[in-house]
Amino acid sequence: MEYLRRNPVKKVVAQLAALFLLLAVSAVAQTCVTAEEMDAATKSALISTAQRYFGMVGQGDVASLRQNAIAGLASNFGGIEAAVTENKGNLLAVTPSARPPYLLKLEGTAPVARAEFLCGVFGSNGQTATSSVFVIPNLPPANYAITVLDAPTAKGPYTVSFVLQQEGIAWKFAGFYVKAAQAAGHDGQWFVTRARELKNKGQPRNAWLYSAQARELLVPVPFMSTLATDKLYDEFQSVKPADFPPPDIIAAGKTYKVNNLYLLPVNNEIDLILKYASADVSNSGQTFQDNQAVIKALVAKYPELRNAFDSVVVRAVEPSGRDFGSLLPMKDIK
Repeated sequence: MEYLRRNPVKKVVAQLAALFLLLAVSAVAQTCVTAEEMDAATKSALISTAQRYFGMVGQGDVASLRQNAIAGLASNFGGIEAAVTENKGNLLAVTPSARPPYLLKLEGTAPVARAEFLCGVFGSNGQTATSSVFVIPNLPPANYAITVLDAPTAKGPYTVSFVLQQEGIAWKFAGFYVKAAQAAGHDGQWFVTRARELKNKGQPRNAWLYSAQARELLVPVPFMSTLATDKLYDEFQSVKPADFPPPDIIAAGKTYKVNNLYLLPVNNEIDLILKYASADVSNSGQTFQDNQAVIKALVAKYPELRNAFDSVVVRAVEPSGRDFGSLLPMKDIK
C-alpha cells in the first residue's frame, strides 16, 4: 500500500487490473451461448421444447403448461393463464418457425439485481450485426434459454417467445411473451422511417414516440436489445426535448402529475396515451371533465401532436391502480 501511495501511475495500473479482474469474474458468472456455439443436441432440445409449449398455448392447455412450469411460476399462474386464454384462438393450428435460441448461464448463490448477458460477437464500439444483449432483473442463478418462434397467424405475423429453465435434463416452462410483429398494420421499420420523417419536419416529440414504438417492435422480448435498437435509441435520444414527457400538465387551474406518456396502436389507428396520478376516480363525472381538460392542455402545449396521432386517451390512475379513461379524437380537440 505504501508503494502505491508513492507511485500514482502504478496505483492506477493496479486499480485497472482490479477492475479487469472484476469484469472477468462477472463475465464468468453471466454467460451467453448462441445457437452457433451450442452443441446440436442442446439446440434441438430447446427448439423442440419451445414448439411443444407453443402447441399447449394454441390448444389453451393451461394444465399441461402449469405441470411443466418451474415451481415459482406454477404457484402464481394467473397471469400466464390469462395470456394463454387471450391468445389461444389466434395461435391454434399455426405452424411456427424457430429462430436460433440462446442459452443463458447465471452462476452464483443468490439472485442478481441486474443480470446482463452479452450474446454473440461484439466490436470495439459495442454491439455488431450478429450480437444481442439480454438484461433481466432479479434473476436467480440457473441455466436459462430464450427461444423465439415466428408465428404466421390470421391476424398477421406474431412472435411467441419462451423462457426456459433447466432442471436436470428437462427444460421447464418459465415464462412466455406473445407479440404482434406489426402495429396498426405496420412493422418496426415503418415506424423507424416515420420517426425520421417527423424528426426532419421539426417534430422531435412525435419522432421520439414513434422511435420508441419502433424499438419495441424490432425485438421479440422487452429485455432484449440489438445493434439496431441501440443505434435507434441513441439517434432519437439526442433530439428528444428536455421537456418531454412533461412531469406535469396544468389544465383548468389544476396541476396533474404525469405518470406515463406513450404511443399505442389500436386497430388501424395510432393513439397517444397519457396517464396521470389521481387521488380518487370514483366521481366519474368530475374525472371525465379533468380528463378532457388534460387532453386539451396537452395538445395546446405540444401542437405538433396533431400531426402524428388519431386520438388522445387520458387515464386518471389512483394509487390502488384503479383508473378512469377518456378518449377524444384529434380532429375534435379544439
